[in-house]
Amino acid sequence: MLGEDTQALVRRFYALQSERVEAYRLFEEGHQAYLRSGPDYDFPQYRQLVHEITAAFTGISQEILGIKAQLEGPHGRRDLARHLTRIQEQESEKLQLTAQLQLAKQNAQDHPEVETHAQEVRGLKHKLIQTIEAISETLQDFKYDSEESG
Repeated sequence: MLGEDTQALVRRFYALQSERVEAYRLFEEGHQAYLRSGPDYDFPQYRQLVHEITAAFTGISQEILGIKAQLEGPHGRRDLARHLTRIQEQESEKLQLTAQLQLAKQNAQDHPEVETHAQEVRGLKHKLIQTIEAISETLQDFKYDSEESG
C-alpha cells in the first residue's frame, strides 16, 4: 500500500493531468474558432489564447516536476517518478505536434489546392494519435504501479 504522502502526490498528479486535458480541449476549441474567422483571421485573440494555454501548460508541468522530485526522494517511488518523466516527454511531444497540426490545418484551409498541405495534416494527425496512445499506455503503467505496494 502506498504511504499517505505518496497517495496524495498520485492524486495531485491525476488532478493536474485532468487540467492538462481540459487545457487541450480549450486550445482545440480556440483554434477551431480561429480557423472559422478566416480568411481575415483574428490573430490577436488567438495569440492571447496561445499565451494563456502556454502559461497553463507551464504551471502544470512545473508542478508535475515537483511531484516527480518528491517521488525520487529517499522514501519515494522512483518507479513512479520514471513514469512521470516519460509522461512529461510525451506531453511535450504532443504539444509540439498539436501546434504543428494547427499551423498545417490553417495552411490546408488557406490553400486547398495544395495537396501537400492535406498530406501534412493527415501525417501529423497520425503522429498525434500515436503520441496520445503512448501517453495512455504510460498512464496505465503509472496507475498499475501506483496501486501496487512499493
